[in-house]
Amino acid sequence: MTGNLLEPASVDDLRTHFSGRVVTPSDGDYEDVRSIFNAMIVARPQLIARCADADDVKAALAFARSNRLDIAVRSGGHSVAGACLVDGGLVIDTRPMNDVTVDSERATVTVGGGTSWGEFDRATQPYGLATTGGRVSTTGVAGLTLGGGSGWIERKYGLACDNLLSVDLVTADGREVTANERENPDLFWALHGAGGNFGVATSLTFRLHRLPEFSIALLLWPADQGRSIAGIYRDLMHNAPDEAGGGLLYLTGPPEEFVPPHLVGHLSCGVLVTYCGAEPALREFAAPLLAAAPHGQVITDIPYADLQCMLDDPPGFRNYWTDEHLRELPDEALERFCERAYDMVVPSASQYALLPWGGAVTHGRDWPGFNRATPWAVHPLGLWEDPADDDRVIAWARNVRADMRPWSSGDVYLNFIGDEGADRVVAGYGEDNYRELARIKADFDPENVFNRWHNVHPAAR
Repeated sequence: MTGNLLEPASVDDLRTHFSGRVVTPSDGDYEDVRSIFNAMIVARPQLIARCADADDVKAALAFARSNRLDIAVRSGGHSVAGACLVDGGLVIDTRPMNDVTVDSERATVTVGGGTSWGEFDRATQPYGLATTGGRVSTTGVAGLTLGGGSGWIERKYGLACDNLLSVDLVTADGREVTANERENPDLFWALHGAGGNFGVATSLTFRLHRLPEFSIALLLWPADQGRSIAGIYRDLMHNAPDEAGGGLLYLTGPPEEFVPPHLVGHLSCGVLVTYCGAEPALREFAAPLLAAAPHGQVITDIPYADLQCMLDDPPGFRNYWTDEHLRELPDEALERFCERAYDMVVPSASQYALLPWGGAVTHGRDWPGFNRATPWAVHPLGLWEDPADDDRVIAWARNVRADMRPWSSGDVYLNFIGDEGADRVVAGYGEDNYRELARIKADFDPENVFNRWHNVHPAAR
């Protein structure tokens, strides 16, 4: 398909069959509606179909196909590669479909395909219920979950997709299908990691978990103490209880009350400890880190939903992210990790994370999209303002990957990266899984209509 120029009359015809709103470049709010998290993505769709329900999704899909328009699907807008936009094409924007229904007795929740994690978590928090979601509140539930779903409480409750019970989907040919363990089980398997390839999710149902108490410790040191803190953190997480999560990261010291002046605006080393339990238990677990005398700290009980909103990455920056999974983390790997922090743009909103997996992630089912045995993920997130820094940030992120390659497991969590080529896509899914995904793709999207996310090409029939 191509970006054929549309006649106004055809757009008007779509509007007559549409409950939501069709936005074009001539509308005053087009730029706001088009805007996504990564300011480097400048794609300008001809139409943004802000869908109110599944019928709108079908109408937009049929219109795009009859007019030979490329299609993108948007639930949140956090794809670093800009998979939720398409130049000259049509965006199926599900964000207005954000209803959340909690069944507290069954401990389940059903959400619309455009729900954000902030909306999800705020709805479940009053019941003392939660499930693993994104690390920020503005990420779309559908995009993160169908790509796997790593988050702060994954070591206790598994990935977001591990808690997925059912998905309603509009397929490329306009069918409404349900995928779960009983209905379309092959498709349900595929949606756990490769979901952006198979259709538009209009509704998702999740298992929830009791989480009456939750606490965090956010600790900061000068960057020159980073290597010693990283060693303490690695050893602490080696046999950590499943209740403990979080990560170590380098960042620019933020202008917050708990941050001392000598760290504000300067490269700092931080540790976030999340804990599915109360503050005293967290303090006992984090004692080795507290003994290292952090220069700035917040240690508190906090509602889980509040944490999810507390660390939101600011929108409107230029973004480049990548990821490398490690099968081990010896001293040499830690030294290289810490040394590379000095190549970051500072000050900036960039973060350079070392994330522990394990716990419930290790024991989850063998879905496509990730190697559950991976104990560590190194995740550089470049967020910066000046286009003159583009080459520097991209080189930094790629050099991080090169530094970590001697200890790499070879796989990758695809939600953490942009477009890094077909080989990385196959590495993310695994070769055997990719072949099976290609077979399922041929059943549900033989023409590869949904091709904007890390693409699985349909197998030849």
